[in-house]
Amino acid sequence: MKIYTIDINCDLGEGLDNEALIMPYISSCNIACGGHAGNRQTMKKVVALAMEHNVFIGAHPSYPDKENFGRISMDILDLRLIESIRTQIKELEGILKEQNISLTHIKPHGALYNDIAKDRRLAKLFILAIEEYKGRVALFVPYGSIVGEVALANGFKIKYEAFADRNYNTDGSLVSRTQDNALIQDPNAVLNHLRYMVTHQEVKTVKGDSIALLADTYCIHGDAPSTLQILTYLSNELPKHKIYIKN
Repeated sequence: MKIYTIDINCDLGEGLDNEALIMPYISSCNIACGGHAGNRQTMKKVVALAMEHNVFIGAHPSYPDKENFGRISMDILDLRLIESIRTQIKELEGILKEQNISLTHIKPHGALYNDIAKDRRLAKLFILAIEEYKGRVALFVPYGSIVGEVALANGFKIKYEAFADRNYNTDGSLVSRTQDNALIQDPNAVLNHLRYMVTHQEVKTVKGDSIALLADTYCIHGDAPSTLQILTYLSNELPKHKIYIKN
C-alpha cells in the first residue's frame, strides 16, 4: 500500500481561543492578522503555540471587514485593499521577526479567497499586494483557480489547497456556506472525503461524481463546531490508511 504524507492546515487566531487544543494535530496554521479577526495580542499567542508544536506559520489576510468576518465581497478602492493586505501581513511578520522565524505561506481568507480565485483583475491586484514575498513564501490557492495561474505567471511559489471539511460543486467550487451541506462535520465523513482526495487526486462532489483536484495542503476550519473532534479522529484513523500528517 502506498504511503502518503500530507499537510493539514487550520485557520487560527479568529477569536475562538481553541488554538492550544488544535495545534498538536496540524502541520501548518494560517493566522488571522487583523482584517476579519485578530490583533497583535492574538497573533503573538498563536505564534508562540505554533513554535512550541513546530507548526508552519502563514498569514491569513482578508478584506478589512471584521463586522462580516471577511465573508462578504467588498466594494473597496484598489489602493486601500493593497494597503490593508500589506499592513495585515507586515503586522504578523513583525512578530515573527522578533522570534527569528520566517513566514512560510500566505492564505487569503473568506470572500477575498473566493473572489481572487475567479476574478482576474482582483487576482492581479492581490499578487501586486504581496509582490515582496515572491520566491520566499508560498501562496495557498485552489486548484484550477485564476489566482494560481496569475501567481505562477508572476514567479510565485504556490501550494494547491483542498478542504477536508467542505463539500464541492461539480465545477470545482465550494458549496456556499448559505447551504446546509456546505460543511462536513461528521468525523468519519471528513476522513472518507479527505482519504479519497489524497489517494485519487480527485474529489467527490455533492452530485456524487468525481472531478480532478490536486492538493499540496488540506484545510480543516478552526471555527467549525466539530473541529477538535475531527482532528483527533483523523489523527487516530489516517495512519490506518497509510496517510500521515507532516510533523
